Amino acid sequence: MAFRHHTNSKQSRRWLGWLALLLALGAALAAFGWYQLFREEPQHFDSVEAYYRYGSIGTESEEGLPYWVWRVLPGLFPQHLPGEGEDEGYAALGIVWEEGEPTPVGFSLKTIGFPRIGINCAACHTATYRTAADGERRIVPTGPHQTFDPQAYLRFLGDAAADPDFTADTLLAAIQEETELSWLDRLLYRFLIIPRTRDGLREQAERFAWTEERPRWGPGRIDPFNPVKFHPDLLALDPAEDDTIGNSDIMALWAMDAQEGHALHWDGLNDSLTEVVLSGAIGDGARPDSLPVEALEELAAYLRHQRPPPYPFLDTLDRQMASRGEVLFEETCAGCHGPDGARTGTVIPQAEVGTDRHRLAMWTAEAAERYNAYAEEYPWDFDAFVKTDGYVAKPLTGLWLRAPYLHNGSVPTIEDLLRPTEQRPEVFYRGYDVYHPARLGFIHTGEAAKRYGFRYDTREPGNGNAGHEYGTELPAEDRDALVEYLKTL
Repeated sequence: MAFRHHTNSKQSRRWLGWLALLLALGAALAAFGWYQLFREEPQHFDSVEAYYRYGSIGTESEEGLPYWVWRVLPGLFPQHLPGEGEDEGYAALGIVWEEGEPTPVGFSLKTIGFPRIGINCAACHTATYRTAADGERRIVPTGPHQTFDPQAYLRFLGDAAADPDFTADTLLAAIQEETELSWLDRLLYRFLIIPRTRDGLREQAERFAWTEERPRWGPGRIDPFNPVKFHPDLLALDPAEDDTIGNSDIMALWAMDAQEGHALHWDGLNDSLTEVVLSGAIGDGARPDSLPVEALEELAAYLRHQRPPPYPFLDTLDRQMASRGEVLFEETCAGCHGPDGARTGTVIPQAEVGTDRHRLAMWTAEAAERYNAYAEEYPWDFDAFVKTDGYVAKPLTGLWLRAPYLHNGSVPTIEDLLRPTEQRPEVFYRGYDVYHPARLGFIHTGEAAKRYGFRYDTREPGNGNAGHEYGTELPAEDRDALVEYLKTL
């Protein structure tokens, strides 16, 4: 009996040893897997403006793409890029890439296990302009992006992932031309990262299939809330998809200190800049537990004090005419758009302003209620979302760089906006960033605009250019004087 007990003890110790070894190996594999796939390395920036351009807003873990896969896609699948212009790669989608940077403006590069790329606020809210076709492209943080086409970007990613050549062999060969992966990284990319990326992009394309049944967004526009409403894993703001069209011009985010207490967004659905910034990050793909709340608070402070550049043709300004225009502005426009206007920053009923109402139908009372209930479990909260019945009368800071005009970007210039609806362009091209020095808007007709721009048809649902006929009754010389003054704002 003693011998048997001794033998059982030895066997027990042996099994315990094997169990301990297996547990240690399991822990080591888990730690290794965490390090290779999930470890998070902090980003470092010298300024809040650099963070605005390239910093993470928390989108990389769920909606981000493996950087090296993303990097090689345009070269591998150029047939899926849009346009007939001379721009190649991601530039064909209107994306702006500064020389020497690893990512375009508005795209963050962050290591979460492996390098990942995600979108941030600057992807849509960074303006560009040129004073001549051969002139330098100027980049203006917090301005409205005129050239980036978010819908075309999503389509490109989906089409690339659906291409038969989206394989580990093809992508790894292209990646090896860009960087040297270790043998272990090559295994991870071949058997895990690339297949998961392909599946994820295909799933994303299916989630955005509803956009194919509605008018195109085009460059400088986006449907800001339907993508969140219809996303099954985000807010699920509505139980089922509807047929609403939310196509909206991208807004300027500068000088937000002048809008403290104002109704924000085109329809005034919230008056809290903090909530707008946080909900914007969620709309771009961040999750509540991935939001860098403190960094986004610094970003909101940056938006309050950022200012647009002056009109680039001020040396041609007719000062006498502009002075006359200032008087007309005070008489005609200041009540709704002046710094101290009684209605500045308030919601003007759609029945009064008369502009396209599709954007209003997109945002529902149920959506506002669910947004406000979304963050109750977190230290930050939403409680300022509301449903409105009109559009906000905005202050006109940096008006020259906010073309095209109205909430859906349906009027190409201020000169056109000061004409009755029937005299405004029915069809024009938007997305060409060469500025017209006289008309207060970008060049939107002619061969260059057609080649580089997007054909905007005001007869399509959501694209209507009617309404806001304030000032249209002025004599031609008064309209010209008013345009001259508006160049100075």
